[in-house]
Parts: sequence; structure tokens; C-alpha cells
Amino acid sequence: MSPFFRITLILCTATLTACAGGATNSRPAAAGKVDETAVNALFGQLDSDSQRFEAGLILMRSGEAERAEAEIKAALDDLQAKAILCGKVAGCDQSRFFSAYDRLLRLGVAAPAVDGDEDSEQIVEEDKTESGETSPVIASLPAMKRTITLLNGHELADILTINDAVKAGIEQWLTQYRPNLVTTYVNYEFMRYRMWPEYHKAGLPEALLFGMLAKESNGRVHAVSRAGASGPLQFMYSTGLRFGLSARDGFDQRFDPGLSARANAAYINEQLEVFNGNLELVIAAYNGGEGRMRRLAAQGGSTSFWDPKIYSIMPDETREYVPMVLAAAWLFLHPERYNLKFPQVDGRPGSIELTSPVTLTGLSVCFGSEGDLFDGWFRALRNLNPALDPQKILPIGTRLEVPALLQQAYAGQCAGGQWATLANDLNAATTAVRPNRSVAAAPSSAGKTYTVRQGDSLAAIARKSGCGGVQIREIARLNNINAPHFRIKAGQKLRLPSCSRN
Repeated sequence: MSPFFRITLILCTATLTACAGGATNSRPAAAGKVDETAVNALFGQLDSDSQRFEAGLILMRSGEAERAEAEIKAALDDLQAKAILCGKVAGCDQSRFFSAYDRLLRLGVAAPAVDGDEDSEQIVEEDKTESGETSPVIASLPAMKRTITLLNGHELADILTINDAVKAGIEQWLTQYRPNLVTTYVNYEFMRYRMWPEYHKAGLPEALLFGMLAKESNGRVHAVSRAGASGPLQFMYSTGLRFGLSARDGFDQRFDPGLSARANAAYINEQLEVFNGNLELVIAAYNGGEGRMRRLAAQGGSTSFWDPKIYSIMPDETREYVPMVLAAAWLFLHPERYNLKFPQVDGRPGSIELTSPVTLTGLSVCFGSEGDLFDGWFRALRNLNPALDPQKILPIGTRLEVPALLQQAYAGQCAGGQWATLANDLNAATTAVRPNRSVAAAPSSAGKTYTVRQGDSLAAIARKSGCGGVQIREIARLNNINAPHFRIKAGQKLRLPSCSRN
């Protein structure tokens, strides 16, 4: 890239950033009826400037540096002027200009060097400058700095569009969903050593992992949706198989926090290639399916999720999902800006070896609120040992993963004594009235039958049957029911896997 071109990009970045700061909601300042003629004219000029910029890149590749610089500068200057004008026109969405500029910036950075360019090694070194993030969450977690980087050296904070939709998501997380956000944070901190390394190896930001975890499951490893999506990051069975999540020794690997994080990271990186680095469209694809998102993007004729042509035709669920994920990620990075304080959690990993038979629920009762954990330890123990039935008595010598601070507590109060006795007594009563079952079991061969009732769905039947989300596909296979809709009707008799409790 020539010095002139690089300086032009930097200056234009600063100018457009200033414009964005002046229109913090990415909405026009002008009120009143939408001026469709003016808006269409501005968007038409946006397309024209984009084409002129790309034509300049072609000239640069062919060695015509002087003409290339003139075309690129003219295109960016006009784009800047039209972005400012957009903020004054009723109904004009400035975020579309910023998204277009971001795309052009990426194209420009990727343009091959021509004779007379600066030394490319020096440019790469300059691009490694730290972002200067000062979030107390970032500061409190080890080895975190590199995790906020995403996509060719750009910082996640620079890529996120904090528009009205994301701000609305922030408000929801800070109000009615605040308990969910805090619960996600606590759950995640105990699983972090299993999940974060997978994202780190994939070069993805931890904040994105947290945002998706918050929206998908609140950090509950055994979450199963009505559609059969399972695990902390809610993989459908077929998608899980595509990214290496299968059934091993009767355990559905979608419930494993580390393996699910690895699969999620692989999916995100795959779709970043498909959608040319557009994070919002990738997140939309995770929720609504990559095939559907490609079709909608092609139908809307744009590369920006926030472009009204795209945003208006997205399913309601996806329009809500994307900004909520981004909002949670943003709050993870910047809680101090929103009067939010996440609890201090000692997430260091540890393990214990049982010296007496006990269940996970029994251990949860015995540990009580050890370490001042108000909600108790059941969720952490389940999340860290996802293949175990919480009601099954574990024999002496069983090794469990636990937070480090529980190691000493186990020896002091759960290997024996009054709390261990209480836990065993309660567990014996529970076992008498609630037969054991494995919520994370893989499906087995056909067993009992079930008659479909009015209002039933295959997902609801799978939940009742007790074999976990993976059973949806097994029930469908046994009864020749086709995906993705899994249509059934009242009165229909279904064969169920033998792990059913009906």
C-alpha cells in the first residue's frame, strides 16, 4: 500500500469516526417523514463511490499508482461527504455508510503493494499496536489482552456497531436480563479454563464467546432448546456432527464445554470466510442458518446486517439475537461504562478424588454456599462434569473436576460429618421418588411408543422422554420424520428410543 493511500485511509477513518460520534444512535438527527428520494439518492451515491474505490484498486494492481490514488481519494472524499449528509436526512441509516467504509478499508489493506511502497514488514509491525483496553474484567483475567483482537488485527471494539439495536440490547441485559448476564459470567468463569483456550487458539475474541454463551444458554451446559439445540452453545445435532461433536460412550459431546467451544470457534471462522469477515452476518448465520443468511444477503444486495434492505427481511428472532450477542460482548469488555460490576470469581481449576460414595447433588448440598457463592455449587459441578448423572451415586476413587477452592472444603466438610450425612439422607429420599436418568445420554435403539397429543412438538416429546436433545434426531430416524420441520400430528404413534422414561 502506498504512503498516500495509507494516510488517506487513516484520515478518513478519523473523520468517519467523528461522524459516528456525532450520531451515536446511527440514526438521522432530522425528524419527520422519511425522505425516500433523498435517501435512495444517497445510497445510490454510496454504491457509486464503492465501485469507484474498487476501480482504483484495480488501477493500483496494474501499476498506475497516480491514477489509482486520484480515484481512491475522490471516492473516499465523496463517501465522507455523503455520510455526513446522511445524518441530516430523515430515514437515512448512517451505519450503512460506516459498514461500506469498513469493507473498503479491508479491501484497501489487502491490496498488493506496488513499486515505491513502504516496507511491508514495517506496516505489519505498526498494525500490532495495543488497543489500550482498560476494562476491569480484562485486567482481572490472566492472558487476556490478545483475546480482544479479531479479524486481521482490527480490535473487536472497533468492529462492533453500537447502534440503537445494540443499545436496546444493552438496556435489556442491564435490566430484566441482568440476573441472566451475571449468572452467565459466574458460570463462565468456572468453565473458562475449558472454553477460552479453544477460542484463543482460533484467534477469536473472548468477549464474543461470552456474548454467545449469554444468549444461548446463560452458561448452562445441559441446556436443550425446544428445537433440540443442545449444550452451552446450542448446537443442533447435525451441525454438531459437522464440527466433530458426536456421541462417545453414551455421552452427547455437545454438552462438553471445551468441545462445544472448539466447534463454535470452527464454525465462526468458517463463516467469517463465507461472509467476508462480516461479524454480524456470521452471528446471524449461527442463529438462523448460513444458507438462509446467504440467501437473504443476496436478496437484499448488501454486505451489512444493519442495512435496512437486509435487516428488514431478517426473521424477528435473528434481528433480536444479533444485537443481544453484541451487547453482551460489549458489556463483557466495558462493564464500568454502564455501572455494571461482575462478581469476583475464583475460577482456578482443581479436582477431588472421592473418599466415600456420593452424588453430584449430594456434594452440592454439602458444599452449601462455600466461598460465599450465593447460588450454590450445583451448576458449577454439573458444568465441569457434564457426562455424569447428578443423581447417580459415584463410587470411591471417582475423580471430579471442581473449582480449586472446593478441594480443601471437600476434605474438611464433605468427606464425612453432618453435612455429608444430610446430603446422603436427602439424596436417598430423592432417589426413592425420582428414578435416576441420564440427561446427557446418547440415543439407543427403539423402546416404548408415544401417542402424539394436540400441541406436541418433537422437541417437547424428546424432553419428556429423558434422553437429551440428541434424541430428536433419533426419534425422527425411527419414525421416518424429515428434517428440518419434523412435522407430526395428533394421534400419531411414535417409536421412542429405549432410554425413554414414558
